[in-house]
Amino acid sequence: MDHVLHWQKSTFSDGGDGNTCVEIASTSTALHLRESDSPDTQLTTTPAPLTHLIHGIKSGHPFHPAA
Repeated sequence: MDHVLHWQKSTFSDGGDGNTCVEIASTSTALHLRESDSPDTQLTTTPAPLTHLIHGIKSGHPFHPAA
């Protein structure tokens, strides 16, 4: 069964209708991300890895070597 995703633009986008932002959609089991100028390419993840990535970017340490 195909689900229609409801995409939301980042509040940091330029506010126009241009293709200059990241968009996110969610389902009960996953988060879907895409860049608005390339909507056919999507990244699918779950909340925990995305939370770790955002925290790492904000802290200036986005990547940790594998243990």
